[in-house]
Amino acid sequence: MFWRRKKQEDRRAGSRDAAEPVAALISDVGCHRELNEDSGRVVHSGPGRGLLAVVADGMGGHQAGKVASHAAVEIIAKEYGEARGTPGAALEQAFLKAHHRILKLAKQNASMSGMGTTCTALAIVDGRAWAAHVGDSRLYLVRGDCIYQLSEDHTQCMELVRRGLMTLEEARRNEDRNVLSHAMGTRPELTAMFWQEPMNVQPGDIFLLSSDGLHNLVTSAEMCEVSRGAPSEAACRKLVDMAKERGGYDNITVAVVSIPGGSAPVPPVKETRVYEVTE
Repeated sequence: MFWRRKKQEDRRAGSRDAAEPVAALISDVGCHRELNEDSGRVVHSGPGRGLLAVVADGMGGHQAGKVASHAAVEIIAKEYGEARGTPGAALEQAFLKAHHRILKLAKQNASMSGMGTTCTALAIVDGRAWAAHVGDSRLYLVRGDCIYQLSEDHTQCMELVRRGLMTLEEARRNEDRNVLSHAMGTRPELTAMFWQEPMNVQPGDIFLLSSDGLHNLVTSAEMCEVSRGAPSEAACRKLVDMAKERGGYDNITVAVVSIPGGSAPVPPVKETRVYEVTE
């Protein structure tokens, strides 16, 4: 995978002196849904934990999806800051806590049976990035003129791609492309991706986290162009507006985390402990 190879290259390059990240997040109900079942949060988690960004896209209907995604984001933000071990180990513990909490909520309330959520989290600590992921929300890295998808979609179509039974282009066009193979809170055991080793960040790096309401309508090339051309908050707003202009069929959530320096734009100095907009 790209991220594993890139981390090895970065360790050789020694990029641990990257500046503190600047981040923003916007979650929007979109143009057709009555309820926003996405949740997201960006928070500074204190010494040794750095900045944490989380995006979750809930499912289950009758507000169950909103409950699931909100629980995932809130529990991960809390548990990550309190857990012991490396940031990677803390993310894994936080994901498991959130998973079991959602299972418990569904068991206690019959109307929420079958609810679950995608969840993608990024932690940046002392110039290193750690990630955890389940479902089809995504994590991207913009470095220079290129954008890389650092997460793999946990969908039935992508399972067929990995087994060589479907091409990536066929998966992108398939009407069942958003049918999940793994999610948080839907089965007793959580199957998720956890980085066991960090990736060193470099000045000018930009990370994007998105729910499928964004990346189903905005291409990765467009994400690259927008994020490189504006500060984090303005880039979030532009990307959400683009998705809504193209129909906004689903809820839309995007977080942009920028490492100052390099060729990336540096926004004015403004500390925002938590930035969240839900419409």
